[in-house]
Amino acid sequence: MKKEVACPSPDHTLAVGEAIGRALGPGGVIALEGPLGAGKTLLTKGIARGLGVREWRYVTSPTFAIHNVYQGRLRLHHLDLYRLGGALELEQLGLEEALHGADACVIEWPDILLQELPQERVDVRFRWGEDGGRILEIEAGGPVGETLSVELEAVVQDSGVRKEGV
Repeated sequence: MKKEVACPSPDHTLAVGEAIGRALGPGGVIALEGPLGAGKTLLTKGIARGLGVREWRYVTSPTFAIHNVYQGRLRLHHLDLYRLGGALELEQLGLEEALHGADACVIEWPDILLQELPQERVDVRFRWGEDGGRILEIEAGGPVGETLSVELEAVVQDSGVRKEGV
């Protein structure tokens, strides 16, 4: 599944994140790529809400902590790899379980790990639209891709968000 979703407001970005969270099953991995301030942590708040994290509003970027954990229907690992020098550092931090376990995992700045990530994952690339809103390019394979496609259709129809196939 490949979709491009325009998010003209923060509420739309949260709604897309919530759809992703609802679609995730055990072991779900989401890789978020985009410039600083593009909305990666905002989308992660929506993912947390979709996973049933009670305190989803308090999801923050783990830029300095590197790893935050939230409990919902699945435990959500939120990694920010911006400051890491390579995959070796990640291994030294003992985060393999977050990537390959039964929990859900959101990774901001996944570049250093792309070869280590499962093939069946959700990739979200952020860019800015001409109107100043966010445009999310979402790609997902396997069963999560099918479920996510249905969830995103509902979000697009409910919120008036523009969606285009890529």
